[in-house]
Amino acid sequence: QVQLVESGGGLVQAGGSLRLSCAASGRTFSSMRLTWFRQAPGKERECVATINTSSGSSAYSDSVKGRFTISRDNNKNTVYLQMDSLKPEDTAVYYCAVDIPPYGTWFLVGSYDYWGQGTQVTVSS
Repeated sequence: QVQLVESGGGLVQAGGSLRLSCAASGRTFSSMRLTWFRQAPGKERECVATINTSSGSSAYSDSVKGRFTISRDNNKNTVYLQMDSLKPEDTAVYYCAVDIPPYGTWFLVGSYDYWGQGTQVTVSS
């Protein structure tokens, strides 16, 4: 069992920055794959970025590569998503999700058993 709580969403102007946090509990943090997804109104949920909490290895979707950075703080059992150069197209509810070994395919929603409640990010033009 893993519990996930997101925070840090809000309203920001285009070109601005936000940092999202995902705090995990209920399982050893150093043995997880944690992935950020987002879902805009009327659209499918899409992957954003992922990190292996043991190795620190990460990957990003093409739409955010070069603008977003995922990182971990294992002492706080927390993963962060630093979002810079935000665009109106980034407006969505952002969710964190956890997969445990054996891992599924990282960018597929069906690979994840544990989800947070989501946090709203709104980028104005």
